[in-house]
Amino acid sequence: MTFDNQSLLGLLFGEFDANLVQVENRLSVMIHARGDKVVIEGLEDNVARARETLQTMYDRLAKGQDLDAGAVESLIAMSNEPTLEGIISGEKQSPPIMIRTRKKTIVPRSAAQIEYMRSLARDDIIFALGPAGTGKTYIAVAQAVSQLISGSVQRLILSRPAVEAGEKLGFLPGTEKEKVDPYLRPLYDALNDCMPPEQVQRRIDSGEIEIAPIAFMRGRTLADAFVILDEAQNTTREQMKMFLTRFGQNSRMVVCGDPRQVDIPGGDRMSGLADAVGRLEGVDGFGTIRFTAADVVRHPIVGRIVEAYEGPTE
Repeated sequence: MTFDNQSLLGLLFGEFDANLVQVENRLSVMIHARGDKVVIEGLEDNVARARETLQTMYDRLAKGQDLDAGAVESLIAMSNEPTLEGIISGEKQSPPIMIRTRKKTIVPRSAAQIEYMRSLARDDIIFALGPAGTGKTYIAVAQAVSQLISGSVQRLILSRPAVEAGEKLGFLPGTEKEKVDPYLRPLYDALNDCMPPEQVQRRIDSGEIEIAPIAFMRGRTLADAFVILDEAQNTTREQMKMFLTRFGQNSRMVVCGDPRQVDIPGGDRMSGLADAVGRLEGVDGFGTIRFTAADVVRHPIVGRIVEAYEGPTE
């Protein structure tokens, strides 16, 4: 392989050729870098995947996008998809699949994320199901921020059930807001990754962005809003019905959760998420996206941890 822009090769190869070593180890090939040329040795199919992965890595850098170890791992995984190049760059007849926010542009890192982004642009209510690290909430927040910036929605509402892990909220010091904020911290983190923190705070103060426990949704109609419910597996059936029926005109609703990580009393049989998906999957206007350990886009070891815990036990 030959690359035109030699100034990108340092980023492409990584510090001490770490990116090349990652591709070598994952695809069982040998890669030799010689100036602006790369030679790949190995089995034919593995070489083809390595070549496609390196080309996509280079194209990503040429567009000014980041390339960290997680991105490399995801591109390696996606190299098994026959339409990888079209997925990343966009087919000639259609725009590329991406979400633009104030701070970054998000592109899909797995086949499931491709379908997720399409569903976010198409469906009224989306169920995003799967383990941690697959981008369910992060991508939903990015889409919500993008629509808020463009003016297609007037409000962004983020919610989670405040499920305790041993401690009761009443035992925690501070005001009611201070007691529930720790449960909502992942949503703040995702917002701050998509918008400058000062803009996030300004929009929270003005009411354009609201972050609150699910109990605060009762009795409201959420119109002209992008609404996200995170950790939805920890809602009861009554809470889920209440939340879904808040849907209003010109709104979009995303329900994220891992059906295998239910923390409420009664476990799976009491989870409002499983009940809602069973009742509504396939109904017009609803989209359901299922992620697996193969879609984990955090550090590669996170995917292996998820696989180990989801696999059969003795």
